[in-house]
Amino acid sequence: MKPKKTISERLTTKYLVVIRNEENLAETSSTGFTYAKVLVISASVFLLLFAFSLFLSKTLLAKWFDPKYAQMEANKKLYELAIKVDSLAVEVNQKDLFIQNFQRVLSGDTSSGFTDPAEILAGQNKPVTAVGNMGLAASDSLFRKEFENSEFSLVTLASGKYRELQEMFFFTPITGFVSDHYDIKKGHYGIDVVAKTNEPVKCVADGTVVMASWTQDAGHVIAVQHRGNLVTVYKHNAGLLKKVGSFVNAGDIISIVGNSGEMTDGPHLHFEMWYNGSSLNPEDFVTF
Repeated sequence: MKPKKTISERLTTKYLVVIRNEENLAETSSTGFTYAKVLVISASVFLLLFAFSLFLSKTLLAKWFDPKYAQMEANKKLYELAIKVDSLAVEVNQKDLFIQNFQRVLSGDTSSGFTDPAEILAGQNKPVTAVGNMGLAASDSLFRKEFENSEFSLVTLASGKYRELQEMFFFTPITGFVSDHYDIKKGHYGIDVVAKTNEPVKCVADGTVVMASWTQDAGHVIAVQHRGNLVTVYKHNAGLLKKVGSFVNAGDIISIVGNSGEMTDGPHLHFEMWYNGSSLNPEDFVTF
């Protein structure tokens, strides 16, 4: 009686498969194998088929067999719709602010919402002195007539080459009171508007940012190119929120009011308007 073979002996016993010709029984090919080798090959093929099936179930076949796939796709669409709704809400708020400001201007309300500095000084029992004499001398009257007939007069602005700007509506860049007015004689080509700390500065009209950098005199400066060769400049900002090349709409926040640069003595916005290379008085076009 032959002794029984162990499992290891059965797995490692070598066998030979011989293929012969049916007619002359000539050997055509042969191959050797063991049960261990057959088990390893079978397990490898099974694992490959299982991995391939799992891949198909998570990708190509997920549309038909995975119940979570439809929910995931629905969640993605809901997320995209939520982003669109948020952006639309921002646009609607900006339009509402624009309409409210426009209605305020049409109704004649030009109040800025700030307390008059004269009232503050009066409350502190400090005398409020007049800035200048309102009476006009004969030479001043003559100069006024010459100015009204020049190309810089308001009549010319309304009927001449600045008519395009008169027809535009400009958004108020910041809420505050004007501490220093436009004066070419002093080399002050804009106005200074004192506002609250960290007050946002808004763009007065649609345009493209052409400058957003730092200068030693004006600190953080941002300039916007509008239609009709109009450029607006915002100086002494605490920080800039737009980059060069960015398109901005009227009322968009472009910077934060600050006190940067050497040519400043307190937090304020220096605002300039340039049309065809010439400076303009911002108070002639924008309500502050």
